[in-house]
This record gives sequence, C-alpha cells and structure tokens, in this order.
Amino acid sequence: MPTCLPLVLRRCHTCASGRFRANGKFRVNAHHKVLDAWLLVLCTGCGDTAKITVLERVNVRSVRPELLDRMHDNDLALAAELLQDPVLQRRNRIALDWDGAWRLDTGGTDHLDREVIDVSVRFAARIPVRPLRLIADGCGLTRAEVERLNEEGKLVAAVRLSGKLSGDFTFTLKR
Repeated sequence: MPTCLPLVLRRCHTCASGRFRANGKFRVNAHHKVLDAWLLVLCTGCGDTAKITVLERVNVRSVRPELLDRMHDNDLALAAELLQDPVLQRRNRIALDWDGAWRLDTGGTDHLDREVIDVSVRFAARIPVRPLRLIADGCGLTRAEVERLNEEGKLVAAVRLSGKLSGDFTFTLKR
C-alpha cells in the first residue's frame, strides 16, 4: 500500500533535475466557458514549479462538480488517483518513481513456519514492484533464497515473477 505520493520523473527546465514532488496542489483556470486544470509539482533540485495537465480546454458543463470541488480543495487523494492514470502519464510524458513510497502489510508472522504457504497479494494502488522482492520481504527470506526457490519450482504462480507487476496475483511457496 502507498505511504505517500510517488516522485514524478520529468526533466526540470531550470536545473536539469529529473525528479518532482507532488504536494496535491491544483491550479484551475477558467476562460469564459472552458476550463484548464493542472496538478502542480515542485522540482526536488531547485524548487521550481511545473504543471501536469489534468484538463485542457474542457467545457465547464462537461466537468463533474465533485471533481471541480476536489481540485479547488487541493484533494491529496485526487492527486494520487490522477498520478496513477496511465492516460495522464502518457499525455504529460511523465513516469513515477515509487521507491520509498509504499509498504508491505503481511498481516502478521504466523505463516512463516508452515511448509506450504498459499498467498494472495492485493495492491491498494497500481505500484509497479518486483514480485520476488515482495515475496522475500513478506516471508522473511533473502532475495537469493526466493530466486533459488523459484528456479527449483518451489515457488508457483500463474504470473511471471521475474519482472514487475502492479496488479493482484497469487502464489504458492513450498519449502
């Protein structure tokens, strides 16, 4: 589950830094009957402000009033939702850096002494992580041990565990 907003990977025009911090602030601008809305992000190097386009020349009547209210209130949850939107990421040519912005909740340690463990992993947000790292952290094993178990066939899953995932999956671990 996420612990804070991820860093936005984008080149700064002022200092050439590549990371921006989102703080949940929005700017909404009206031009007669059309709206523009941006999520404001701050450069981690120089503090310069950049804008991530959320709405561009959208008719006022087509914007849901709740969405507009949330932007006016600088809703942090809305900023998190928008940052994870793949369309918004593509349109603004940004990527997200989730390092240090998430935590693993295992629900306790009573499962660690069993020979066979069936686990269902649920993501609270679309955070791309390596499943082998999650399994190592959640089961109290080293990454090398988890990779060895995977190669020996003692780690079984319907998805490929060697890449990155951001969706729910299940696995079985046999010791």
